[in-house]
Amino acid sequence: MTKGLRKGLTSYGDAGFSLFLRKAFIKAMGYSDDALDRPIVGISNTYSDFNPCHGNVPQLIEAVKRGAMLAGAMPMVFPTISIHESFAYPTSMFLRNLMAMDTEEMIRALPVDSVVLIGGCDKTTPAQVMGAISADRPAIVLPVGPMLVGHFRGEVLGACTDCRRLWGEFRGGRLSEAEIDVANERLVPSIGTCGVMGTASTIACMMEALGLALPGSATIPATHADRVRIAEATGRRAAEMAKGDGPAPSEILTPASLHNAIVMLQAIGGSTNGVVHLSAIAGRTRHPLALDTFDEIGRRTPVLVDLKPSGDHYMEHFHQAGGVPRLMQELKDLLALDAGHVMGGTLGDAIKTFEDVPGQDVIRPRNNPLKKEGGLAVLRGNLAPRGAVIKQAAASPALMQHEGRAVVFESVEDMTNRIDNPALDVKADDVLVLRNAGPVGAPGMPEAGYLPIPKKLAQAGVKDMVRMSDGRMSGTAFGTIVLHIAPEAAAGGPLALVRNGDRIRLDVAARRIDMLVEDAELTRRKQAWKAPPVPEATQRGYAWLYREHVQQADEGCDFDFLVAVRQ
Repeated sequence: MTKGLRKGLTSYGDAGFSLFLRKAFIKAMGYSDDALDRPIVGISNTYSDFNPCHGNVPQLIEAVKRGAMLAGAMPMVFPTISIHESFAYPTSMFLRNLMAMDTEEMIRALPVDSVVLIGGCDKTTPAQVMGAISADRPAIVLPVGPMLVGHFRGEVLGACTDCRRLWGEFRGGRLSEAEIDVANERLVPSIGTCGVMGTASTIACMMEALGLALPGSATIPATHADRVRIAEATGRRAAEMAKGDGPAPSEILTPASLHNAIVMLQAIGGSTNGVVHLSAIAGRTRHPLALDTFDEIGRRTPVLVDLKPSGDHYMEHFHQAGGVPRLMQELKDLLALDAGHVMGGTLGDAIKTFEDVPGQDVIRPRNNPLKKEGGLAVLRGNLAPRGAVIKQAAASPALMQHEGRAVVFESVEDMTNRIDNPALDVKADDVLVLRNAGPVGAPGMPEAGYLPIPKKLAQAGVKDMVRMSDGRMSGTAFGTIVLHIAPEAAAGGPLALVRNGDRIRLDVAARRIDMLVEDAELTRRKQAWKAPPVPEATQRGYAWLYREHVQQADEGCDFDFLVAVRQ
């Protein structure tokens, strides 16, 4: 098989000349023939001044390069899009598929024999893996790692669960402006991804379960020396993959490995975004996932990791307790241990070595789970015929069965403009409904599903309400919130038909979300419904491509022309 600089020669009509020209130009960088004659490990560079989560990427790149060279390969760094959750307009999810396309085409275009995917912030790793699956060159994931905890007024803090909690306290008048300003400087004390079980940490843990990352790589803090050492080990393994032809993503990503990722997602009380991203990842393979599979596995998988927002601890504590390999020891009977692994053997082989930390209370034993069922549940009903998701592990038990009056917001802008209006007709037992926040409607399915408690209720001490939308919420968020309602309102889903005052019934145990309106009335409303006007900004370029081709949430919100062709 062709390797190194001879792979994927530029088309000049003369292969010999193509290689001659390629070597002539690359020698301008000072490389020797010996270096250029080795297998090439590509290293994706997602660093940006706008991406503090990836602040350690330059250091990790150097460590990966060192590992690759120690193993006899030639490391070559290439850039891709860099996405940070807080710096992407209108939302990072809008750009995930663009980054996936970028990653896929760079892997295809460049003469790399294997590739190291360095990422972390929420949508980055899913995008990279989606692209790598479609390119199907040997690939290994290297998470950037979580940030350290902060401290404020004698308590431990972790972005961004505590960001939301403290902001809620400020909105409710229980923190002063001076106090919230101090908290703002304490919440993110180091580089790295959010220090709770948010989306970034969820995806990193799922990468270990999928078999795409080295054991233990998910939880090491971004600032620790062990993070640099595992980067070196990742580079070494990538070199072995480059020299030994794999394994490629298509060899690792099987129904068994996807099953393992869902077990992990449920056992860690992971982000609802994990459902969307894993569905998109599976969609790039020949093994698509049904939304109900997440619920079926969740019913028999307990939450064992005691981390915010579902529990009390933080990612660095999870790492100190033994991380994902130690957690997997508690889950062995639920996992497909014969699933393939990027190490070359099976998942069972990869997790034989683990640290058993005496006295740790972050990873619960099976006989003392944090929650008896998995963190996420899939709902259906006349409001969500194609499904919706709730993070039951972070919901209020008293609201898991609830009926209330709908208070409807037509869009994110409408919610922003009215949520704090003292004249808003809303009570604590109402159900807040946000629509037109889905993949097409927003566009980009922003994390607006974490509707804030109306200010007048927050000031009265209300901390949770039933909220529902066709949007997403951050994995760091908490509350009784129904998300990803499909089909979305902008596509004519039933959410578009809800009116102020309709009665909404949530029954998580029965896995139902319904509006209590007669079918005949819903039919009349459907006949009168008109699709929202198409914003001018989405009538050209990438925004047009996104709007025309994005799938619904239950399918992973990938582009319909990028999913795997299946027989």
